[in-house]
Amino acid sequence: MNKKLWLIPAVFIVTPLAAAEGLVIEMYHIDRDGTGAAIGTIAATDGPGGLELRPAVGGLPPGAHGFHVHENPSCGPGEKDGAPQAGLAAGDHYDPAGTGRHEGPSGAGHRGDLPVLSVGEDGKAKGTVMATRLRLADLAGRALVIHAGGDNFSDEPEKNGGGGARIACGVAK
Repeated sequence: MNKKLWLIPAVFIVTPLAAAEGLVIEMYHIDRDGTGAAIGTIAATDGPGGLELRPAVGGLPPGAHGFHVHENPSCGPGEKDGAPQAGLAAGDHYDPAGTGRHEGPSGAGHRGDLPVLSVGEDGKAKGTVMATRLRLADLAGRALVIHAGGDNFSDEPEKNGGGGARIACGVAK
């Protein structure tokens, strides 16, 4: 009887530890020449409402920034229309269903569409980003990308929300 009683506290100790498992993604400035200086990390964990992303990044321009999970595990540059571009090796937004649509974090389009990342006047990201359609396992072998501008969660007037250039990136390993 006493042997069974010690199992009860063990369950309460182990369960929170398992739930707290996550991933820390190193984030870097990127430009057309490649990956630059480290800007911090983004911690990712599964929560009751989906994937929770907690940024601890700085050195970004103030304001709203498009924020997405991209399909490839690379932050390297690529070429578009004959010109080098930052972060193109990350590929397109993560879209396992092949929708080809950018409809925001709660729409039926790309699953890699995240809520905007808010950055304060101090250049630091604010708050936790909730991705209700993603789980931690979805990040494996993918890149997180921060864009220069905001995101209108549409393909109009510009494709993929109009966030513009890719300015920061990190690979989930």
